[in-house]
Amino acid sequence: MRLLPRSALALSLLVSAPMSANSAETPLPDAVAAPGESVVLSVHAEGAQVYECKVGADGKLAWAFREPIATLFADGKTVGRHYAGPNWEHSDGSAVVGKAIGNAPGATASDIPWLKLEVISHRGSGVLEGVTTVQRVNTIGGKLDGPCDKAGSFKSAPYSAEYVFLRKG
Repeated sequence: MRLLPRSALALSLLVSAPMSANSAETPLPDAVAAPGESVVLSVHAEGAQVYECKVGADGKLAWAFREPIATLFADGKTVGRHYAGPNWEHSDGSAVVGKAIGNAPGATASDIPWLKLEVISHRGSGVLEGVTTVQRVNTIGGKLDGPCDKAGSFKSAPYSAEYVFLRKG
């Protein structure tokens, strides 16, 4: 039996591996796509979108988005958290803060939009250290509709999403 060099072995494994789910999916909407960037980390999030009852510009009470709170999972393990800022913290100590620069509608009227966020600051060192863009895709739930009766009251709407952390180049 002849052993393959590492590069040939890696190539044979790559060629024989089944296509990933991502390669079979339809392309991302232009508003959230990040051409030329490579994936650093992809995680699943489970949490809630928190809303506050506020007086709107029209003088009427309405639910206003306040903040997200979610747990980040990879391979079934908790690897971080997501919260107001928006911030994403990884369990290795690295973290990023983003600013929304693009969005596309969720699949249904009750799904929060897909987002493209530009990373505006980094903390710590680890997997998120060189991240330049964050995408929120495959959202389920998170929108809150209906009346609010008391200014200052809070309500949350459960949601899930995939967060994809990307690097330029």
